[in-house]
Amino acid sequence: MAIRLVIADDHHIVLDGLLQLFSVERDFECVASASNGQQALAAVRQHRPDILVLDLRMPGKDGLWVLREMHTDGMPTRTVVLTAVDGDELMEAVGLGVRGIVLKEAATKLLVQCVREVHSGGIWLEKSFATQAVNKLLRREAGTRSIAQKLTPREIQVAKMMAQGLPNKVIANKLSISEGTAKLHLHHVYEKLNLDGRMALLRYLRSHGID
Repeated sequence: MAIRLVIADDHHIVLDGLLQLFSVERDFECVASASNGQQALAAVRQHRPDILVLDLRMPGKDGLWVLREMHTDGMPTRTVVLTAVDGDELMEAVGLGVRGIVLKEAATKLLVQCVREVHSGGIWLEKSFATQAVNKLLRREAGTRSIAQKLTPREIQVAKMMAQGLPNKVIANKLSISEGTAKLHLHHVYEKLNLDGRMALLRYLRSHGID
């Protein structure tokens, strides 16, 4: 049985090229194409394809929005990202269930191989992205260990919530403590890490791969 595809890319030349690419492969069937996020999500909901080939940066609702909606809906369609993006957006995409990543500068035959691999249950990641992801994970783990040696679990909670932009009152409410206690925890964090305020703490957490 053919692998059923939906292909989404906002560049019509690229989209036409992808449709042509898969049309000459006997084991693929392109059931729909889309040039923006709304169309892509509607096509996936309507056709329930095996694979969605998705560009991340599209006008209006982008590829990450599509992935979030699919994740919320619990859709079984597997996603392969074809993109020129190489950074944190890809990290989020993987967190949302993307099983394959191919950069647009790669040879088209790699995309075909990637889709087949993902359809068979495998994972296909660009080497540069995989290296970046592993390095970030290692940095985050090292940063977490370093902070855990200096701060109490509650202080780490407060520091992370502050890094998310939450004011002291909201932090206090979420942790069921007084606003004064939240401020005291932050004061201890600054003192133990030798920092002079929220911005310094935010930079410190990011430099240690913690956000």
